[in-house]
Amino acid sequence: MAVAFEVTDGEQGEWAVLHVSGEMDLVTSPVLRQRVHEAVADGRRSLVLDLSAVVFCDSSGVGVLVATRRLMRSFQGRLRLILPADGHAGGGPSEGAHVNRVLAALGVRRLFDVHPDVLSAVAPDADDEAGPLSA
Repeated sequence: MAVAFEVTDGEQGEWAVLHVSGEMDLVTSPVLRQRVHEAVADGRRSLVLDLSAVVFCDSSGVGVLVATRRLMRSFQGRLRLILPADGHAGGGPSEGAHVNRVLAALGVRRLFDVHPDVLSAVAPDADDEAGPLSA
């Protein structure tokens, strides 16, 4: 059964927060790309992508994440991802853990500033991205 894809806007202080749910694939990834571009066009330079409710991500979804990172860096902006670990309090895999595993398997997770939840991502003392500038 297909899971509905949705991107909803939020805001936490200076941070624009896009909550993403469902499957990030060839069909849905352009929607996220467009929403990111809209946020940047609106002058947002601090962006959180909450991927904790994403249940599937293919290479096109990863491509959007890498392109978003590049875009934010081109504007001297900041990008933080919300990605849960492989397990949650119940012991089983949580939604969003799939994206974490995909990024790790492709060797690109290290490029992103990853946080467990929105509050930690927007905290004033949260580390800025430490990944290589050329990626």
